[in-house]
Amino acid sequence: MCPHRLVLEHVTSRWGVLVLIRLLERPHRFSELRRAIGRVSEKMLTQTLQTLERDGLVHRDAKPVIPPRVDYSLTDLGREAAEQVRALALWTERRMDGVLAARRAYDEARRTHAETLRAGHEAQTL
Repeated sequence: MCPHRLVLEHVTSRWGVLVLIRLLERPHRFSELRRAIGRVSEKMLTQTLQTLERDGLVHRDAKPVIPPRVDYSLTDLGREAAEQVRALALWTERRMDGVLAARRAYDEARRTHAETLRAGHEAQTL
């Protein structure tokens, strides 16, 4: 796989998108981020953050205190990517009515086509 396609996959993954958009607001601790995103396992969030950190999009700041405190924030590169992802997320929100209308039209056309085929098949078997 081409390197740029792999980064695109990381940025646009289910959890990558949500992490990037959330970190655009402000830095978050791990537990805050997990609560803000919702329905993500600890393991998956850890993997997502590590992947985005490796790609240079997320900065991990571990403070030497007890209990340990780790904050996650966006790098300049990460902020740029997150702004692009947020723009796409906002577009989907604004255009959802059009998407739903297209889905209904598609489903109706498929139903009509299936009914036509079924009727043709029944006519042939008579």
